[in-house]
Amino acid sequence: MNKMNNVMEVSNLRKQYKNFLLDDISFSVPNGFVCGFIGESGAGKTTTLKLILGMAMKDGGSIRLFGRPADEASLKEDIGVLFEQPYYQEDWRPVDIEKAMSPFYKKWSSTAFHQYLERFSLDPKQKYKTMSRGMKMKLGMAVILAHDAKLLLLDEPTSGLDPVGREEILEIFRDYMVEEDRTIFFSTHITSDLEKIADYITYIKEGKIRYSGLKDEWVDQYCFVRGGAGDLPPSKRKQILGLREHSGGFDGMIEIKDIAGFPASVITEKVSLDDIVIRMSKEVERG
Repeated sequence: MNKMNNVMEVSNLRKQYKNFLLDDISFSVPNGFVCGFIGESGAGKTTTLKLILGMAMKDGGSIRLFGRPADEASLKEDIGVLFEQPYYQEDWRPVDIEKAMSPFYKKWSSTAFHQYLERFSLDPKQKYKTMSRGMKMKLGMAVILAHDAKLLLLDEPTSGLDPVGREEILEIFRDYMVEEDRTIFFSTHITSDLEKIADYITYIKEGKIRYSGLKDEWVDQYCFVRGGAGDLPPSKRKQILGLREHSGGFDGMIEIKDIAGFPASVITEKVSLDDIVIRMSKEVERG
C-alpha cells in the first residue's frame, strides 16, 4: 500500500496493561475508503483507538495521521471522533452542544449542523438524557460532520441499534463518503454492517493483528469444507480453522491454497466475513 495515500499509519504500537498486551501492532488505513476494525470484545479495539487519539499513553511504536505525528494539535480539526456512548451533559440540548463544541473548530458550520439535525429528525431543544440510543448516535454524527472532518474514528457506532437504526447510520456513512478525500475507520462486532460498506478490514485477536487489507481479498482466501466420517485426512487436520467433528463427519474452514488432498466426496462452499470471524474466534493458537 502506497504510504503517500495512507491517512493513518500505525507502526509497532504497544501497550501493556496488567491483564492485556497490545502486541506491537502495525496497520495502515488508505485515504478515501471505509475500513472496519473487528475483533472480539477485549481484543484491543478500543485500546487502539484511545492510543490513536492520545487518550492513553503508548508504551512503544508510532502513530501518524495525514502523514504527521498523531499528537499534533492541529490534526484535531480534521478528525471526527465518536465512541460507543457520546459524552455530553445529560441536560444539554443540541443547541447547547453546538455552543460548547463550535469554538473548538475553525470550520464549524452551524448551517450544516442544523441541516443534519433536521435530516436526522432531531429536535434542537430536546434534552440529551431523553434521547434514545439511536438519536444519541445521530446527534454525535451531526456534531462530527458539522466541522467537515476528513477522517472519522468511530467506536461501535451501530452497536445497540435495531436493524433500521443501523441502516440509517450506514446510509449516513455512504453519503459522507460521496466526497473525495474522506475516510472512515470504525470498530464493530457487527460483521453484516461491514459486508455492506467496508472496503478494508483490520482484524485484531488477543492484542495482535491477524489481517489487514482488502475485505474481498480476505474472504476470497477461505472456503468451507465438509465431509463424512473418514473423509478427513490426518495431514489436513491442522490446516482447518475451527474444525468441528461429529458422528456424521466434520466441517471447518480452510485456506483455498490448502484445498488439495481431500477425497472427492468432500464438499466446499464459499464463506462470509461472519463465517471467518466466528471460525477464527474458536481457533486456538498453534505453537
